[in-house]
Parts: sequence; C-alpha cells; structure tokens
Amino acid sequence: MGSLKEELLKPIWHAFTALDLDRSGKVSKSQLKVLSHNLCTLLNVPHDPVALEEHFRDDDEGPVSNQGYMPYLNRFILEKVQGNFDKVEFYKMCWTLCAKKNLTRNTLLLSDDDAFKVWVIFNFLSEDKYPLIIVPEEIEYLLKKLTEAMGLGWHQEQFEHYKISLDNNWEGLSAWELIALIGSGQFSKGMDSQTVSMAINEVFNELILDVLKQGYMWKKGHRRKNWTERWFILKPNIISYYVSEDLKDKRGEILLDGNCSVEALPDKDGRKCLFLIKSLEKCFEISASDKKKKQEWIQAIQTTVNLLRLNSPPPHKEARQKRKELRQKLQAEHEELERQMKELQVANENKQKELEMVRKQLEEAAARASEEEKKRLQTQVELQDRFSLELEREKMIRQKMEEQVAQKSTQLEQYLLRVQELEEMYKQLQEALEDEKQARQDEETVRRLQARLLEEESAKRAELEKWHSEQLQTIQVTEAEKQELENQRMMKEHALQVAMQQLEQLELDRKQALEQYEEVKKKLEVAANKTKSWKDKVAHHEGLIRLIEPGSKNPHLITNWGPAAFTEAELEQREKSWKGKRGNSEQ
Repeated sequence: MGSLKEELLKPIWHAFTALDLDRSGKVSKSQLKVLSHNLCTLLNVPHDPVALEEHFRDDDEGPVSNQGYMPYLNRFILEKVQGNFDKVEFYKMCWTLCAKKNLTRNTLLLSDDDAFKVWVIFNFLSEDKYPLIIVPEEIEYLLKKLTEAMGLGWHQEQFEHYKISLDNNWEGLSAWELIALIGSGQFSKGMDSQTVSMAINEVFNELILDVLKQGYMWKKGHRRKNWTERWFILKPNIISYYVSEDLKDKRGEILLDGNCSVEALPDKDGRKCLFLIKSLEKCFEISASDKKKKQEWIQAIQTTVNLLRLNSPPPHKEARQKRKELRQKLQAEHEELERQMKELQVANENKQKELEMVRKQLEEAAARASEEEKKRLQTQVELQDRFSLELEREKMIRQKMEEQVAQKSTQLEQYLLRVQELEEMYKQLQEALEDEKQARQDEETVRRLQARLLEEESAKRAELEKWHSEQLQTIQVTEAEKQELENQRMMKEHALQVAMQQLEQLELDRKQALEQYEEVKKKLEVAANKTKSWKDKVAHHEGLIRLIEPGSKNPHLITNWGPAAFTEAELEQREKSWKGKRGNSEQ
C-alpha cells in the first residue's frame, strides 16, 4: 500500500502544481473540489464533498500546512484506494492538467501520446522527494532501454559528454526536461519518429503496464478444439489474450499462481512449436510461430511462476528497488563522509581556537613579563640611587678615617722603628722555617710517591701472579683446547712482558725516589742545623722576640706591645738569670 500511495502521489503533485498558477503553494477551493472529485472517480473511491468543505472551512493555506490539501488527500482518498482502478486513465487525467502548462510541442519529435508515456515513465523512475526529478542513473537506464528497443547500441561516451555539458550542481531532470531530451533525438541517432514511438511504447508496457512479454500465438479452443490466432500479453500474475494487438476485444485470460506450470509438447495435428500451460482450472495448448518464440514464452512464463512462488515483484520493479537502495546506500555513505568531514572541520576549528587561546595567553604572559621587566628596571634604578647615596656616605666616612689614620701614622712610625730590627730577624727566621717546611713537604711528597710506587708494584705483582695462575690453568687444559688457547697465552705472555717492563720502570722510579728522599733528608738536616743555630742565637739574645712555636695552654702574658712571646715560667727563669748577672756585675 505504501508503494502504491507514493506512486499515486507523483502524478497528483504534477496536477496540483499545474493548478498553482502563481506558484504560491495555494489552490482555490473550487479547483480542489474538481480535482478531488475526479480523483475519487478514477480511483473508485467514494467521494465525500462534505469532508472537503469541513476540511477547508476557515483556512486557505497551501498543501504543506496542517490544514492544507495533503492531509485531506491522504485521509479521504489515498488511504481508501484498493488498486481496482484503471491506472492509465488516472495518469491521463493528471497529464491533461499539467501538460497544457508545461509541455512545449514546437521542437519535439514526439506525439502527445509518446510524451504522455515518457511522463508516466518519469513518475515511475523519479525519486520520492519533491520537486520530482529523475537522477542521472535512472536517465541512463531509460535511455539504454529505449536504444535497445530501437535495435541500437548504447554509447556510454555520448552520455558522459552530455552530463559534462550540464552544470556541476545538476542533480537530475524534471519530467518536461526529460521529454525534451528524448524528443530532441539526441540519443536516437536519426531514427524516424515511428521507431522512437514503438520503442517508447515497448518500454512503457514493460515498466508501467508490467507487460513482461507480448506477441501473436495460436490457441486451441476448449469446446470446438479449433486453433485461433490471438494476441497474448504476459503480466506478473495473468496472461490475457485479445483478437488483435489494439487490445479492443479481449477474449479471455489465464490466471497465474505458484501452482501453475508450463511444459513443451511434441508436434501433433500438423501444429509445431507446441507447449502447455497448466493452471488450477484449465490447461491451455499454445502454438508459437517458431522454436525461438516457443522457448522465450516458456522461459518467460516459468520465470513469472517462480516469482509468484517467491512472492517477488516483477524484474523491472525489483531492479528499480535495488538501484534505489544502492543510491540510498551511496547517499548514506556520502552523508557519513560529509559528517566525518564536518567533525574533522569542527575539531580543526576547535584546535584553531585552542591555538588562538594559547597565543593570547602567550601574548598576555609576554605583556605581564614586559610589565614585570619594567618594574624590575625601576626597582634596579631605585637600588642604584640608594647604593650611590650609600657610596657617597661611605666616601665621607672613609675620608674621616683617613684623617684619623694620618693622625696616628706618626705614632706608628716610632713603633715601626722599634720593630724594624725584630722584623729583619723575623724574616731570617721565617726563611729558615720556610726551608724546613719545604724540606718536610718534599719528604712527604717523596714518601707518597714511594708508597704509590709500592702499591703499583704490589698490584702488578698480584696481577702477575694472577696471570701466572691463569697460565698454569691454561697449561692444564686438554690437548684438544691447546691450539685454540695458544693465541690467548701469547697475548698474556706479551702482557706479562709489558708488565715486567713496567715493574722494572717502577723499580727505577722507586730508586730515583729514594735518591730524592736522601737529598731532601740532607736538605732537612741542613735546615734543622740552621734553625738550631738561630734558636741558639735567640736564646742568648736578650731582646724581645722568640721563635714562633706552638704556645702553651696556660694564660699568656700581656706587654705594652701586645701578647708576650713567652710564658710565666720562662719569665721567672729569665728574671733569675738577670738577677744573677746583675749580682755578678755588682761584685
């Protein structure tokens, strides 16, 4: 029912748009009443004029609104259609309304009847969306059918050139553009109008009237048993036969279902090319004109019966449905691809926004950094000003200190004269101490060098012993491994020779270090003797200095020139020696 409704809506849409003269989507009530009455008459549906009046009682809107014509058409007409109506007469009524307005006959090579049939075929092949168009795939299918019916070959390149010549945004042709295309003779290659008309009629019979096969054959009567020539028409569920091909005098029909069968018969009674059609009620003997026609009719009838058993639609409708499903699938894939592209575009835009936000944040951070840099420079300038003030203050304080130092410099001159002699003696003693210190450092260096050489010698000896042990282990290996280990032994012997040379070199270094140690020891003895002689001089001197030595832990004495260089016991001993000398001098 759904497919029948869609099939009927297309010619009704043409009729309605033809009545909409100003293309506003609105048609007068009187015209809608006439259209509805004609539709009900042709579709064998009871007409209810009261329902139409109530439906359009207080509204004058177009068919797309809630109170428009489409709701009334669906409820009161299309839902009541049972399929027992003359489809061609229905199409002719709608064609009569729209052809006057849209059809241009001046340049057409088609008759009105051929144009009508092309218009009906357009409604069958067009898409189920409005305004109606026929897509390029269906145009190619129709043109192929017409060229085959005219006995011509199909040239795909010509059709591709035709598509290229059109606009890139071209989605398909309207009914009138399709009629103009076929009527222009562009794809009929100079065929006469009669041949084109026969091809259109053949395609019309197949696609619209569901004529699967037709032609003259002889039929045997059931009562008189005589043979009569009839025009047979095979449809999906019936075989009708007429007196002639003008279809004016119908003589009978053969109902087909899944229980019917067809089989070939042998020639008899002077008749050839016989076959038998078995139905539930009767059996029909048919005679074809030749064996080829006989085989074609048997195959066509058997195919029809098989489709009835499978409850499948006619081949052309099934093929149209498959093409439509394929287009829908491709459209869905295209929409999915567009959706993915949009998602990628949105993701790209979001990423661009994020990058823009990051750029703004970087600019803000740079601005903040610039502001902080300005503040830092300002702070630095302030600190420099503060430091310059403090420097000026320090200079003034320094000048005052210099004046004070100048005043005390005179006092220091006397003190310097007093300590000059002591400084000279101190320098000489310092030189002797430096020599002794240098000698001790040299001795320590020699000792460390000797210790390091001894450690290296012991390490080399341990390594030699290890290599020796490894060499002994290598010698104890089996005879089968000797050849393989010979190279390793040679390398280890070479390393052993190198180590022996290093050991000899270390021995020489150790001897040189001992010689250096002896020389340093001699220097140390000389420095010790010098130090001892200086100590004796200082001991006999009555002056104010003594050798710098580690001080005692006892409290130190304080003199006019600072901490004393001797302890209290030493002071007592010296006082005793001074008193003794003084007593001897008095005596």
